[in-house]
Amino acid sequence: MSYSSKLLQEAVAALSMLPGIGKKSALRLSLYLIAERQEDVLREFIAPIAKMISDIKFCQICHNLADGEICSICVERSHKSNTICVVESIRDVMAIEDTDQYQGLYHVLGGVISPLDGIAVEHLNIESLVKRVEGHNIQEVIMAVSPTIEGETTIYYLSKRLQPLGVRVTLLARGISFGGELEYADGLTLGRSIVTRVPYEISEL
Repeated sequence: MSYSSKLLQEAVAALSMLPGIGKKSALRLSLYLIAERQEDVLREFIAPIAKMISDIKFCQICHNLADGEICSICVERSHKSNTICVVESIRDVMAIEDTDQYQGLYHVLGGVISPLDGIAVEHLNIESLVKRVEGHNIQEVIMAVSPTIEGETTIYYLSKRLQPLGVRVTLLARGISFGGELEYADGLTLGRSIVTRVPYEISEL
């Protein structure tokens, strides 16, 4: 596609770098912004994004997104919860929160153990999880990790690490199909899987 304006072309190229935004969508958004030249509209659109990019942090406790050093979930629930739900990504936290079935704490691993992808134990937020369980009155750790081969390997490793600490390790009930991604499960299935979680039994792989 040819553009009469290099500025428009550059804006379309920049917007199309975003996930799920193709060239046509990027062009439509760019033309909208041009049409809405009013300063207040542009400020409302640009300012929050710029502030998010510059100011957003990762929680020092659970590695979720936060406005300060500690996320709002840890601030609100740390004093009243003895359960940690371990997830792969921040999007999984959002998916579980949307079910309204869980009111405990979270721990974001940042992925799963996957040697083929170059992701080893030291690349994940595992040591901070062990320290949380050691240093606080945590009685249960829920493994809300996607049921893939890599996910099962990660659950097994974490369970072996946590076993000496005497904490109860549970799994989501298998309403989540094996090989599926947690964030794509429907809210009802995910909510029921949290409520009907089952103990995790360690067995040699």
